[in-house]
Amino acid sequence: MAINPFTQLIFDLFLLSAILITLYTCNFYYLAFLSGRRKDPLQTSTIGTPSVTIQLPIYNEKYVAKRLVDAVCNLDYPKDKMRIMILDDSDDDTVKLLGDVVEKYQKQGFHIEHVRRGTRTGYKAGALKYAMETTDTEYVAIFDADFIPPEWFLKRAISHFTKSDIGLIQCRWGHVNENYSAITQAQALSLDFHFLIEQKAKSNSHLFMNFNGTAGIWRSDCIKDAGGWHTATLVEDLDLSYRAQMKGWKCVFLPDVVVDAELPVQMNAAKRQQFRWAKGSIQCAVKLLSDIVVKRTVAFEAKVQAFVQLTRHIVYPLMLIQFLTLPILLAGNVNLYVVSFIPALTIAAYLAMGPGAYIMIIQSMYRQSWKSKVKILPSLLVYNAGMSVNNSVAVFDALFGKKNEFLRTPKYGIITKHDDWRNKAYNLPFTQTTLLEIFFGVYGMVGIFVSIFSNNPVFAPIIGLQTVGFFYIAYMSLSHTRFKRNKSSVAKVLTKSEKMANTIYKLSMAGIIALIVFGVVMSFVGYGESIYPLDRIRGHLDGITGSSDPVAIQVHIAEINQYLAISMEKLDDTKNPVWIFPTESTNFTRIQSDVDNMATTVEKIAAVPKDSSAFNTAMLDVNGRAVLLKQNIMDATPYMYVSYWNIIFSGMWIAAIVGIFAALKRKSSRLKLE
Repeated sequence: MAINPFTQLIFDLFLLSAILITLYTCNFYYLAFLSGRRKDPLQTSTIGTPSVTIQLPIYNEKYVAKRLVDAVCNLDYPKDKMRIMILDDSDDDTVKLLGDVVEKYQKQGFHIEHVRRGTRTGYKAGALKYAMETTDTEYVAIFDADFIPPEWFLKRAISHFTKSDIGLIQCRWGHVNENYSAITQAQALSLDFHFLIEQKAKSNSHLFMNFNGTAGIWRSDCIKDAGGWHTATLVEDLDLSYRAQMKGWKCVFLPDVVVDAELPVQMNAAKRQQFRWAKGSIQCAVKLLSDIVVKRTVAFEAKVQAFVQLTRHIVYPLMLIQFLTLPILLAGNVNLYVVSFIPALTIAAYLAMGPGAYIMIIQSMYRQSWKSKVKILPSLLVYNAGMSVNNSVAVFDALFGKKNEFLRTPKYGIITKHDDWRNKAYNLPFTQTTLLEIFFGVYGMVGIFVSIFSNNPVFAPIIGLQTVGFFYIAYMSLSHTRFKRNKSSVAKVLTKSEKMANTIYKLSMAGIIALIVFGVVMSFVGYGESIYPLDRIRGHLDGITGSSDPVAIQVHIAEINQYLAISMEKLDDTKNPVWIFPTESTNFTRIQSDVDNMATTVEKIAAVPKDSSAFNTAMLDVNGRAVLLKQNIMDATPYMYVSYWNIIFSGMWIAAIVGIFAALKRKSSRLKLE
């Protein structure tokens, strides 16, 4: 059956997105294969205890900064071979805290410096670049504020610089608060996939491996030879490691050397971190890919994998395209099954490409403890699906060259489930992205109804997973928002203004939830009144094409007339849902006329013998009309969604939610100024 141009465009977008997502997914499975290949154990050398500078870039981290410095000063390494540089760009209580800690350890004989450069130019990359100007040691170790290096770290990790061309040793991240919440469990599993699959696979081969920004040791000569730290992107670590490997340096990953770190516990902090990683990767793709492609010394496979790694976050916009186009295609009765009309094979394909394969990978990663990790997989799927809006915004920001401040991910010193962060400083408010997440969630609810009422329930779980993800991320973003007067406040008792702000916030949340429920109910009612009648008409037209009994056909026509009348009542005087550029194929007056002519034909042949040529000719005419009418109804269906009144009411609904968001933002801004 022919598809109208609009539906064809939507189908092409859906298909292209599906193909690209499948390719990126298959590449991850290829890396899983590489990571599982046997390789000779990593060799160690007896290089003794060479000089090392430990650089600790810090910005407003008063809850974890001392913990980091204590761990570094507790390293089992000669004091005279270890220089500690605290690169402190803070502008809050962290400055005094670190000053006191540095003074304490200086008295104990440590070569430790509290570096204050007086500016945040270049952010973390700028601080590291500034520090390298006075670094004269052979190696440089880097730790972010939320990491806790074990005392044996330096001796064990540095012994793997067995060859002169090894420029970087990257160690695996551990998770000190993995079991704090479903959010931290999902993040931990995702990071383990990255380290134990991607990093391990690339370290085992000639593929480019990236530095993760912390828990690693650089050879100083490598940093200088690669051009030093650049401040042009939000992921200076990825940028430098790729430039180093283009120069011929090797990067090695140590899966057995684990450095514990604190995962973000606040949803808005986790979203900020994901945003920075996604945008920074695309920025690096724009900056580096052309040089990688023309570099003759880089193997073809390494070029392909570099392209995949740097552009992999493009999957998130592709997920949104699929999510938006799927309900439209289902409403247009477009066949999306893998094989003919067999739903079982369709859902089996999705399961095999997704959860099924991931379970096998988890088994190979965790061995005996794999069952406990599999239980976290649903949370990760929901988390990743919900993050697609946040990360898509980051991708488009990078592609359009929008400049962003380097916003660090706040940490609160959270380790056990009993630790609380809600009344501490650095709490982040929700952003405008939350509004988009709510929109996609409501759209997903409509999509579920469409899949059910269009007799395609097999797609309901697929749409439902992403819908749950959008609502979950939006809800957690809102519920994790706390209003505080300033970022340095540590008082447990809220002021009158803060109490009022939180009261307004709770009322606003209730209003947003009420608007969401209202939107879902109205979408369901609108579907039942505008789209469902057309679905029923198509069903009866299918019944006509499959029948040669005039009496049965007359029953179908009677039902069609009933549903046509319902649909035409919803239209204006033109009786055409295409209100901007109306087409004759979607003119319901003409459709009604064709149905009337079909009824007349059926009535005439009711008394004609069924074995006569006249009967057969008339039935061919009726079937042809039914097929054409079905196509006309399919053409009209998408435009019933975008009727004049639907657009007005949707605009009012969105404006109400935007208004609430704007009011909350104004209140937050006033608190910051007080």
